[in-house]
Amino acid sequence: MSGRLTGKIAIVTGGTSGIGETTVRLFVSEGARVVIVARRAGPGEQLVAELGPDATRFISGDVASEATARTAIDLAESWGGLDVLVNNAAMDWVSPILDTSEADVRRVLDTNFIGAFLMQREAARRMLERRRGSIINLTSRNASVGVPTMGLYAAAKGALLSLTRASAIEWADQGIRVNAVAPGLTATPLVRTWIDDHDDPVTFEKGVVAAIPQGRMAQPIDVANAILFLASDESQHITGITLAVDGGYTAA
Repeated sequence: MSGRLTGKIAIVTGGTSGIGETTVRLFVSEGARVVIVARRAGPGEQLVAELGPDATRFISGDVASEATARTAIDLAESWGGLDVLVNNAAMDWVSPILDTSEADVRRVLDTNFIGAFLMQREAARRMLERRRGSIINLTSRNASVGVPTMGLYAAAKGALLSLTRASAIEWADQGIRVNAVAPGLTATPLVRTWIDDHDDPVTFEKGVVAAIPQGRMAQPIDVANAILFLASDESQHITGITLAVDGGYTAA
């Protein structure tokens, strides 16, 4: 039976844990071949060993480096041509604005915005030659609402949201679709660590979950399913949108 991505070639950044790993697994199950990009070689190599070298390849690198983007896209092209880019790599950042240094700003923007920009730019060069492709940028609920101590993170994700909209219009008549998926609080290892770092993790978790209208955090598969939809041909007439996967948080 054919999958929803049969014959498609994708790149997933930050693809060795959380939402990224779940997306890689889902894409492969739907027939795609996936180039995985992440910093840590060990988890990436283990994922390739599990899913198979015919379906996955791994590149260890920093997405904020142009060389990483070019290497990843060249590898996808060697399979026949890039169809889908998922810009998922990111770092979390929680700090009051007045406690945020210039070095902090540059570090977060490098990973959460500049890295996505470089990957998108290099992917689009190849996609435009074939007049086809889908780019999905992972933003955040914080790109749309104000959350104390999340100012720098929100600014980086807000910049990525603006880039998504502008590039969607710039390339709309050339066969390239650019959309965003905006997760809310998602039960990833990173979020689990964030919760557990509080003095009373149980009470803190109850409080953050109570603010979500559906009464639960997203699971990584919830977000991966939204990414899959935007990567597939089912969404051919959709570009420039943000698909919120937040249990109603930004609608409240």
